[in-house]
Amino acid sequence: MEQRLNNVRQVFEPLKVDGILVTNSFNMDYLTGFKGGAGDGLVLIGKDNIALITDDRYEEEYRAKLADTSVELLITRNYWGVAMAAAKRFKIDRLGFEDSIMFRDFDFLDENFDGVDIVPVPELFETLREVKTDAEISKIEHATDIAVSAFNDMLPELHVGMTEREVANLLDRLIKAKGADKPSFDTIVASGARGALPHGIYSDKVIEAGDMVTIDFGYYVDGYTSDITRTIAFGTPSDEMQKVYEVVKQAKEATVAGLKLGMPVSQVDKLARDVIDAAGYGANFTHSTGHGIGLDIHEGPVLSKHADAQDVVRDGMILTIEPAIYIEGVGGVRIEDDVVTTTSGNKNLTQGITTDLIVIDK
Repeated sequence: MEQRLNNVRQVFEPLKVDGILVTNSFNMDYLTGFKGGAGDGLVLIGKDNIALITDDRYEEEYRAKLADTSVELLITRNYWGVAMAAAKRFKIDRLGFEDSIMFRDFDFLDENFDGVDIVPVPELFETLREVKTDAEISKIEHATDIAVSAFNDMLPELHVGMTEREVANLLDRLIKAKGADKPSFDTIVASGARGALPHGIYSDKVIEAGDMVTIDFGYYVDGYTSDITRTIAFGTPSDEMQKVYEVVKQAKEATVAGLKLGMPVSQVDKLARDVIDAAGYGANFTHSTGHGIGLDIHEGPVLSKHADAQDVVRDGMILTIEPAIYIEGVGGVRIEDDVVTTTSGNKNLTQGITTDLIVIDK
């Protein structure tokens, strides 16, 4: 915690601020361990002070959790008023705020923080969160291990005639039984033509023989999430969809193999896109090649051809690699792994699930 606070305070001078007000739930958690969520509190960081401002619902828990830290716990139902008073006490004349806050909150800050200039600090914490500590990597690895094990346990129970909802509920039951807390997004189970929907949340559609089925899931364990996708076949798929599967698999493998420290993330995207373009499916790959994961399911960097040149792969990132091809009215294929980038080489956390085409033959 103290190292994270030091990292934040090092940017005070370049940003020309004396303090920062934190409202994003993931960033409050990152800095103080507070898991109350957005709207349940604020974190105020000064040059020499830090305060978690929340209410009596969290008092007993966080008095104990923060007892041996530098975080001052301020209990109130008037979050903003107490934050204003604390800003003056911390001698903050120029206060940074996260530019993702709601307009009504910005308007309140602008109108009521008398004597304090407020300035936006875009994506400061999100940038810091891109690189994980060893402890964070261990937690994400544990989360992926549980997810991988549950997925593999699910496969023998699958059969033609199940609904997408039944598949999602089965996976949910298995993964929670292994220690997962909750999903980080609504599980995607998209079969047949619905596989062309990148975010095709499960429905009551019955899975038919010959359907390719994309299953995209992520679950929290101890505050950190996994994010995995596999596309499997229920019965023998068409020749076209088998070809599509092999192209996506090759794109994923080429990207994982070519991923290097210092590489612009736009180049990572190109590794996958080049394979898919060469196969004639470039127009059917409609999103970025991946993103970071951690406390949130979507963290930086975004592996996009539109990324800034300064966005590069760094030691300690955990990136999803998820190329895909979507063909309207026919179906889709997406394969996604979670990869740690390190100075000693990359580690694929989700290689425990094969990327050879899985065929459910019953």
